[in-house]
Amino acid sequence: MRFDIAFFLCCCRSFLSSRQSEEESFYDLLSVDKHATQDELKRAYKRQSLQMHPDKLAQKGKSVTADDRDRFTRMRNAYEVLSDPRRRETYDAIGERGMKWMEDPLSIDPQELAHNFATSSILDRSKIFAIFLAIYVAVFLLPILICLMADGTFGGAKWVAVLTPLWIWDVFILFYHTRVIMMGPIKRPEHIPEEEWVDPLPMKKRVSALVRFVFLVLFQVLLALKMDAIIAFPWWAVFIPLYFWEVMALKKKISLTMINIVTHAELELAIGKNFAACNAFEREDIHRRFILVPAKSGPVYDAACRIKAEAKMDVVRILARVVFTVLMVLNLDLGKEWSWWIVFIPIFVMVVCIVGSSFQNWVEVQAEAAKRDPSLFDQTADVEQGYAQMDEDTKNDDDQPLTDEEKEELKTKVAQAAYRVLGTCCTQCFFLVLLCVLVGKMQGAGYSWLVIISPFLAAGGLVLCCLACTIFCVSEVDENAGLADFDTRVNEATAAAGYGATYDGGDYTPPTTDQAGQQQQQQQEQQSVPSSSTDARAAETKPISKPPPTATWDPEKGEIWQNTTQDEEDEETTNEVISAPKQEKTDLLDNIEDAQPAVVDPQLSEASEDFDLD
Repeated sequence: MRFDIAFFLCCCRSFLSSRQSEEESFYDLLSVDKHATQDELKRAYKRQSLQMHPDKLAQKGKSVTADDRDRFTRMRNAYEVLSDPRRRETYDAIGERGMKWMEDPLSIDPQELAHNFATSSILDRSKIFAIFLAIYVAVFLLPILICLMADGTFGGAKWVAVLTPLWIWDVFILFYHTRVIMMGPIKRPEHIPEEEWVDPLPMKKRVSALVRFVFLVLFQVLLALKMDAIIAFPWWAVFIPLYFWEVMALKKKISLTMINIVTHAELELAIGKNFAACNAFEREDIHRRFILVPAKSGPVYDAACRIKAEAKMDVVRILARVVFTVLMVLNLDLGKEWSWWIVFIPIFVMVVCIVGSSFQNWVEVQAEAAKRDPSLFDQTADVEQGYAQMDEDTKNDDDQPLTDEEKEELKTKVAQAAYRVLGTCCTQCFFLVLLCVLVGKMQGAGYSWLVIISPFLAAGGLVLCCLACTIFCVSEVDENAGLADFDTRVNEATAAAGYGATYDGGDYTPPTTDQAGQQQQQQQEQQSVPSSSTDARAAETKPISKPPPTATWDPEKGEIWQNTTQDEEDEETTNEVISAPKQEKTDLLDNIEDAQPAVVDPQLSEASEDFDLD
């Protein structure tokens, strides 16, 4: 089995469905055995084509449906897969769905993946957790061994043996660089014209990366031998390969800081001819000296500027490391016995420079945004200033107002710069704390070397615990779970409330119109038949019937009510007074006192003097 298939099965077995697909397999579509040869596949494909092709079916007088066309297309796809030995091996190992995921990862359905993972076995999930555990061990094993060796836990062990994980890492990385060199030139993609294609990994760049890594490995070997007292070289000789490694990196970063960011028009003006007319060597030289951008603004231009800024900071880091190693070598070889706080001064300066550069970049981005849109950081500007700005804009016809999209882009750019400042400050502060702990230990502090890497161990362990909970605690949720219990409780509550028979999940037949009318008539009759005591009380309390009050309109006197009582009149007047405002209450009181008794209704003419408005 190929390595990539074995790795896919180890990592992604839990994401593949354990249930067999209901669709026919590719071998069943072609009616061949799993061990069929290429000749047998060809004969089977021709035979099935004569039987399943839509044109052949139409010639036989059969109606061709969409299912027939889909089945023929799937059969042809089956032949294409099985006729390719590599794809056939992939299909035999992980099936049609797994092969499709390997060839087209974007076709993965997240819901299907989640369902398959929730229904997977503990063994398949354990494989995924084992991979994360192996990564954790591979990352932290070497630092733990170095700290234990520095604390004297291993007694008389040799550094060459303690650094075994480092040698294993070096072997894998050397193998990678060798494979990259043996891979040869990268083939040009079909969608890129030949005159525009440039190899992103030229052979010179690959060899340079390998040589630089060899210098690093040589330094590691000399350092281990020196610490085991196997060689008697001075410390400056041990650090020579490290100096070469730093010089090669410094040369690369300096050339990157001197690169020019130009547009296509500016490039053609600089080289004196069209870019498409350049040969392969000229295009490679152009990509080494220039960064092509579509315009001097926008995300592409900002990314190019960040590349240059990051290269400048890399130069600062390299110079700080070189000065630090020089001071350390002088302290070790010459026996200066300097304080380690003095030796680590270049590293502290490097931290300050990194934070200052990030803050300066944020200030520049903010100033540029404020220049393009002055109202971006002054949301409470006065109206007069706004009018003055409008007058100034009308004078300058060349200054076009920014659109809403451009304003949002400016805000996003400033926010990203602020986030970078915050992230840089947090990381550098954390690094500074660890650096102080390291220097304190080198100065003779009594705590263990493991204290230095303990934050990383704790963070990695926390992440590992969260992954374990996520991997092993995820299970499939049954959507119908609890519905039967819910129906039972609803039926019991319905029966206890006296609403009739409970619903047992069977067919429900609604009552007819006649049945509903009879039930309604029975309920009305039961309500209309009172008991004897109820009739007696109703007869005693039944009020004397009188005609309802009526109103007439007189043009001179207004609305005149008839058949009303004095209590109703007083209640109506009281409600009007209470609901009116204070001034309206006073006016209404005056109107009542000044009212003339000439009213048609004799009851209304007798105004009650005992009426209390309060």
